[in-house]
Amino acid sequence: MNARPPIPIFPVAAPSPAPMALSPDDPAHAAVDQLGRAMHDLRISVTDRCNFRCTYCMPKDVFDRDHAFLPRSALLSFEEITRIAQLFVNQGVRKIRITGGEPLLRKQLERLIEQLARLDVEVTLTTNGALLAQKARSLADAGLRRVTVSLDALDDEVFRRMNDVGFPVERVLAGIAAAADAGLGPVKVNCVVKRGTNDGEILPLARHFRGSGHILRFIEFMDVGSHNGWNLDAVLPSREVVARIAAEFPLDALDANYTGEVAERWRYRDGSGEIGVIASVSHAFCRDCTRMRLSPEGQLFTCLFADRGHDLRALLRSGADDGALTARIRQVWRSRDDRYSELRGEANRAAKVEMSYIGG
Repeated sequence: MNARPPIPIFPVAAPSPAPMALSPDDPAHAAVDQLGRAMHDLRISVTDRCNFRCTYCMPKDVFDRDHAFLPRSALLSFEEITRIAQLFVNQGVRKIRITGGEPLLRKQLERLIEQLARLDVEVTLTTNGALLAQKARSLADAGLRRVTVSLDALDDEVFRRMNDVGFPVERVLAGIAAAADAGLGPVKVNCVVKRGTNDGEILPLARHFRGSGHILRFIEFMDVGSHNGWNLDAVLPSREVVARIAAEFPLDALDANYTGEVAERWRYRDGSGEIGVIASVSHAFCRDCTRMRLSPEGQLFTCLFADRGHDLRALLRSGADDGALTARIRQVWRSRDDRYSELRGEANRAAKVEMSYIGG
């Protein structure tokens, strides 16, 4: 067998960009980090629990029946989350994504969606789709506007093997259909690609969703957390994903919808829709990252690959007013200099936050 040519997976980091020129009157002025990045997105993880055991996220040998998940008392209440979210909106955040774990496992999540939907912000949600068929209508009625569904294979055997709990693909497809019927479309469908595991599903997924109105996106297998067995050989670069699809369905590149969009966009030349690729390993996009992350129990994380958070819950529950909370949020963001993916080859951290805890 011929060896694959080496892949330049860890590009040399370019010099950091100069800070963006923001007017002191700009509401985002207080939230510009060390690399000039303004805060625009807040990802809120509402639970560290999940009903799947995907090997790239929550491998069963680590997250077994004896695993100690966060107790209910440790989780931020919906009212606490909404209060924090309002402060972020005041600082320029315009998009909030609800994540997990699996967020639909959080009881009465619709109440939180309803509260957040009253803010001047777009509210979206990422789910594995297992409970979406039952929940889509109530989520839409509560004010949710868009949903992203994880789907790593169309072949049922491959999908069951990847979620490692034997969950059938047809129920996720039913969830996607229910979301579209409830007005939560176009649905974004995310597939994490592992070479030798599910890369044979790229074309079947493209064929299935082409012309559906939904947006299929392929994500490179990332070294998030410390337990997913990541190795470079399992990374299929996004450029190869695009090449495989383009060989059957010609593609044209599209411009980003907004600064900081993580997916590179491509449209089918015949007008039957678009796909996206998220190349956080082979083509890092740290310099445009506009995201802050809030954990289920109130830790702020400035990067998906962070090794520590900043405790907002203690301040919140000690009776701090909005001014003190806002000052802490500003301090955390303004001190931020994260660019892990650009430095991946030299950033060998012993432990990183788990994706099941902080969301993707």
